[in-house]
Amino acid sequence: MGAHELHPDPAQDGRGASAAPEGIVVGVDGSEHGQCALVWAAREAQRRRRPLHIVTAYSVPIFAASGLDGGYATVDDSVIREGAEAIAQQALAKVSTYDIDASSSVENGDAAGVLLEMSGSAELLVVGTRGRGGFVGRLLGSVSSALPAHAKCPTVTVPLFCSDRLGETTEDRRIKAEQAKAGHRQVENVVVVGVDGSEQARVAVLEAADQAERLGAALRVVCAVPQYSGSLAWVPAPMDRKALFDDIRATLDAGMAWLRSHYPHLQAEYQLKDGSPVDVLVEESRHVELVVVGTRGRGGFTGMLLGSTSDGVLHHAKGPVMVVPDREDPRLADRARFGPMLGDAA
Repeated sequence: MGAHELHPDPAQDGRGASAAPEGIVVGVDGSEHGQCALVWAAREAQRRRRPLHIVTAYSVPIFAASGLDGGYATVDDSVIREGAEAIAQQALAKVSTYDIDASSSVENGDAAGVLLEMSGSAELLVVGTRGRGGFVGRLLGSVSSALPAHAKCPTVTVPLFCSDRLGETTEDRRIKAEQAKAGHRQVENVVVVGVDGSEQARVAVLEAADQAERLGAALRVVCAVPQYSGSLAWVPAPMDRKALFDDIRATLDAGMAWLRSHYPHLQAEYQLKDGSPVDVLVEESRHVELVVVGTRGRGGFTGMLLGSTSDGVLHHAKGPVMVVPDREDPRLADRARFGPMLGDAA
């Protein structure tokens, strides 16, 4: 542990072929957002005792030529690449105090494509919520929105707002003002996971439970039920909503019994809340270690908690958010034995 290496070219195996990075992969671009992601990723690599791979990506600009000659003009990438390599070196130096195996690579290409390809072998991807643009292009920002929907492994986005809890500082006046307004609040040693009764939500719950055990944290399963609106406004809400909440509680009770059968020593509870799933989970993100959601839901009993909700949470969260892709898990097979299951999740 503790070895550090820079690969000026994509990581190579002993035969000179590209070696797919394993463990935790973090995207950096030299911005404050990237620094927060880097610190969170290094801590997570140390918790999991897994290697950390730092990647920065750049694209060489191509300009359409004007005049009679037509065609295109490209920029020499040597200066751009040197700057990207400097960022990778700085990132390696920053994590040198952690007890982890760390390596880095500088990739030429679209950042989203680079990280998506790495997600095939990585255990976890980590990015900031927004980057500075600059010569490394759009490694952060729009990439942090594109990755969770398509990555083959879980993705964690780390917002700049939580820089103080990571021991980092920021010069972003808007973030500093927001932090000052929010005041200091102790971060609870809790992992929160959003559910909506879908199969995808149960996959997210299992990943959240794994993460809670790694952190030595409690798990809070949250189900938020939005108000009726639009064409459903005529529904007699008090009566129907009470019945709906009763059904959801029965399902959640059964779901918690299933969860405890696989995690008998985990401290876990559920909360059923009245309100917008995005608002509820964003508020939770202010004061817990991690919020976990799935990439999509299937309706379930709360409508669209996952999918568009996970995107909304990513854009507004005040703490780290993990998005878990849909995948098979043998532990899902025995869920139906524990009681009612609502929606079209079977």
